[in-house]
Amino acid sequence: MKKIALLLAALAPLLALAAGKFTVESAEVKPNQKIADAHVFKGFGCEGGNVSPSLAWKDPPAGTKSFAITVYDPDAPTGSGWWHWVVFNIPANVMSLPAGADFGKPGYGGPCPPPGDKPHHYVFKVFALKTDKLDLDESASGALVGYMLNADKLGTAEFTATYGRK
Repeated sequence: MKKIALLLAALAPLLALAAGKFTVESAEVKPNQKIADAHVFKGFGCEGGNVSPSLAWKDPPAGTKSFAITVYDPDAPTGSGWWHWVVFNIPANVMSLPAGADFGKPGYGGPCPPPGDKPHHYVFKVFALKTDKLDLDESASGALVGYMLNADKLGTAEFTATYGRK
């Protein structure tokens, strides 16, 4: 029995590779590329379309019971960054969101950094969660949701894109 346990422990990394890596991608927003105007905020001097991009993810960790999505700008001049999109309680059988998908309020708010700042980084992250539902409502702050996501995560998949304006 001990030999079998040791063998399984030795094979665990290979089995994880065979299962695939949890990943997320977008047809419209590419890693390390500039975010297109269609997804930029409309307001505060920005003239974008403010449409959330599509996202698709695959190979979540075993035991995933729900998903959540965040888009976060760590470069925002607030002292605590800026949450551009927070979506949670996505059922485990949903593996993508189409462009323009908003759940509840306040919904997606695209990039709109201050004029003259260096381009900001926008982290698109999908959380695989060990819970069916977060007991939060639409008024929960991004920081509170982030706390709950980190407490219940099995894994994350992410990419970062940029946007700046003159």
